[in-house]
Amino acid sequence: MTIPAPETEVVTTWKVACDGGDGALGHPRVWLTIPHDTGFVECGYCDKKYEIDRAHAHDDH
Repeated sequence: MTIPAPETEVVTTWKVACDGGDGALGHPRVWLTIPHDTGFVECGYCDKKYEIDRAHAHDDH
């Protein structure tokens, strides 16, 4: 059995919400802050990776 790689989403905000998608099959909504030094954060529930698009990012903090 092959396990699919976690999804990566490129975003333009430094704070993102993740609920795992799939409606009731997801997970509780969590807010994640992308660190400026790494430029990405991974959800602790579903391992989805959020990567900042630095060229188009909104500095919201």
